[in-house]
Amino acid sequence: MDSRVKVAGHAIHPMLIPFPLGLLATAAVFDVLYLITDRAGFPVAAAFAIGAGIVGGALAAPFGWIDWFAIPSDTRAKRIGLVHGLGNGVVLVLFAISWLLRANASGWIPSGWALTCSFAAVALAVATAWMGGELVERLSVGVDDGANVDAPSSLTHKHVAA
Repeated sequence: MDSRVKVAGHAIHPMLIPFPLGLLATAAVFDVLYLITDRAGFPVAAAFAIGAGIVGGALAAPFGWIDWFAIPSDTRAKRIGLVHGLGNGVVLVLFAISWLLRANASGWIPSGWALTCSFAAVALAVATAWMGGELVERLSVGVDDGANVDAPSSLTHKHVAA
């Protein structure tokens, strides 16, 4: 199944998702470092990473949904894609709650609930990222119909039969 939204021959959604995944995971690392060191800079860095990660996730989501609508109905890919997308929505909501709880704190110091939301979101993000990998690697969702080990560059717009 070929992606519906591309730039220079490549699907946009997979190009955008590394940023929010990396930022949100890094925020959790900053939280752990804060818990270990009690240094005030780590919660501030976590808050900025969460904010940027939420924006990045919100930008990546519409492109994933557009591609999801192109997946044939009543398929395993359609079901996995739905759980992947909804799960990532929950990830963003959990991180947004964590960010809001921090925003009310002096110096962005996370409460126990803020940390719980962030760590739960990271655990869920691992599962939803696996589902995204399953969609692409196992089910070939978003993979160009002409893809194969000897296919020409996506910039040539030529397709070679698989």
